[in-house]
Formats: sequence, C-alpha cells, structure tokens
Amino acid sequence: MKFYIIPIIVVMSFFLKEYQTDYSSSHYEPIVQEKDMEQSIADGKAIYSEFCMRCHLPQGEGVEGVYPPLANSNWLSEKRTESIKSVKYGLKGEIEVNGVTYNNNMTSMGLTDREVADVMNYILNSFGNEDIDSKQVTVKEVAGLTEK
Repeated sequence: MKFYIIPIIVVMSFFLKEYQTDYSSSHYEPIVQEKDMEQSIADGKAIYSEFCMRCHLPQGEGVEGVYPPLANSNWLSEKRTESIKSVKYGLKGEIEVNGVTYNNNMTSMGLTDREVADVMNYILNSFGNEDIDSKQVTVKEVAGLTEK
C-alpha cells in the first residue's frame, strides 16, 4: 500500500504544477487613460476638500502671509510646472503670489499622479482661475515631472 501512495503523489504534484499561476512575473501597470475634463474636475474637487481646503480654505482664498491664495492666482497662471510640482512633491521656500511673499512649507500629500492631475484641473477651473488659458493637466504630464 505504501508503494502506491508515493507514485500517486508524484503524479499529482506534476499535474498541480501545470495549473499553478506564475505570479512572480506579474507586475503592476498603472492606468493612464485620461478622464474627460469634467470628470477630472469633479474628482479633483473631492481631493481638494480632503487635502487642500484646510490651508487654502473653501474658496481658495488662503491666509495672507501664511498660505497663498489659489483664487485668481498669478502663480498658477505663470508657473504651471512649478504649481504641479508643488502639489506632487510639496513646496519649501519663498514664493510670491499676487504681490505677497509667502515662505512656508507645504508637505507632499502623497497623492498619486492621477490625483495630482485631478486636483490641479479642479483648481485651474475654479476660484476665478477659469480665465487662465490652460490645457488639461494629464497623468502623463504629472508623471513626467521630477522633483528637481
């Protein structure tokens, strides 16, 4: 009886190995399909409420001398890349927004590239920034930016 069990186990293990999935070769591929602008803005509004509103306030007005305004912001209109980088990586050091100097630290919120694109699209299409002639911020654009 013992002699029959060992060959059965060997044969079964061979068949089981054939049906196993090799997960070691799998890797994560992020979805980079772009949303339409309307959906991106709606999703960005939720992200703004969760991460940005506590400092920049509900209407993007900021706190003069402490947190720069996002409403009618010349910094957003003149420094698109720097604006996106500040959301993606945080911001440290002196900046001038609408003629007022700010020198505070904004830590990185740990947002994904998709979330950065969405919140930037919301900000650039809210708070009086609608007149900024800017194209949609895309995941590809955000992913292509490095911290330095």
